[in-house]
Amino acid sequence: MISRIWHGTTPRSKADAYAAFLERRAIPDYRSISGNRSVAVLRRDEAEVTHFMTVTHWDSEESIRAFAGDELLKAKYYAEDRDYLLEFEPQVRHYVVSAFESSG
Repeated sequence: MISRIWHGTTPRSKADAYAAFLERRAIPDYRSISGNRSVAVLRRDEAEVTHFMTVTHWDSEESIRAFAGDELLKAKYYAEDRDYLLEFEPQVRHYVVSAFESSG
């Protein structure tokens, strides 16, 4: 299993709206791909900036490719991200999952 981790920042004033957008648009997109095992959106509010980390788990590189395209480490953005994000980090990070347990 592969963990794919993306990081982005928004102005603190837009964080609640961006969190709602991720829940409404991004999470269903991830979950629609065969081979996606899970999605978690992590949030850390700071003074004027909010950090978001999206952590997804995938069965294989093939399933990630179905979501992200042939450039596996290239970050995938939605048109609406322009309304929220302070910058567009070009890449994500992948990690091989060496241990994983789920209660579900």
